[in-house]
Amino acid sequence: MKKFNIVVLAKQVPDTRNVGKDAMKADGTVNRGALPAIFNPEDLHALEQALRIKDKYPDAIVTIMTMGPARAAEIIREGLYRGADRGYLLTDRKFAGSDTLATSYVLALGIKQLFPVDIVIAGRQAIDGDTAQVGPQVADKLNLPQVTYAEEVLSMEKGKIIVKRRLERGVETVEAPMPVVLTVHSSAPACRSRNARLLMKYKHAKSVSELQEMSEDYIQLQKDRPYLLIEEWGASNISADTENLGLSGSPTKVRKIENVVFKAKESKVLSSDDEDINGLIKELIENHTIG
Repeated sequence: MKKFNIVVLAKQVPDTRNVGKDAMKADGTVNRGALPAIFNPEDLHALEQALRIKDKYPDAIVTIMTMGPARAAEIIREGLYRGADRGYLLTDRKFAGSDTLATSYVLALGIKQLFPVDIVIAGRQAIDGDTAQVGPQVADKLNLPQVTYAEEVLSMEKGKIIVKRRLERGVETVEAPMPVVLTVHSSAPACRSRNARLLMKYKHAKSVSELQEMSEDYIQLQKDRPYLLIEEWGASNISADTENLGLSGSPTKVRKIENVVFKAKESKVLSSDDEDINGLIKELIENHTIG
């Protein structure tokens, strides 16, 4: 049976439902310390697709890879609790302030360390940026074919994958050669819940940064159970060019962020009469609300 090597790209994102006045820094980057952090929703859908492949091919290896500060190791643990086999945290001060271009550069270099890889799966986009650029950029940097808006992996045979895509006006079934990069749509099946057995197995899984702040008892536990160690890779581990990292490697610059709150100042009650409807449309066009 084929032993597929699957990498799931996941991101710890600020919960945009709780955005406040301190959400942005003066340089236009997100103040992640001021916001609760969650597992990016569409990346959870991507993880579920990887786990479904593993259900069908038990020898498959599912790896969670995330880029972020030390606290992003929580994303790795969440993946392990649900059925992933291992995880890698790409963390370095040099990565701070990365836009999609710099982020995809780091992720691509990280994935190359795990070659040969059969499938790279990511969510379509992250809720803190909504750009949908990282997945396609990773595919381009790895020189791999890509399938976007994936909703379901239908089959993987003879070096080819068949995927159902969810488009704006329907669905589409496409075939692509492997290795391949998939970005998963939010309409894909939701990720399964934590597994109680895996939760007990991996609840003490820690990264190197986390271990440095813990007691000797937990450090000894990691030595006794090597599978609990979440590996960390910095810029040097992936042979990254520092010019392509962080703010220096990010051509995207956010100059200003404004919080816009819509308030209703007045209302108008219309009947179903054609004259009232036509009058409203004329008014909206004149004040440039539409048209």
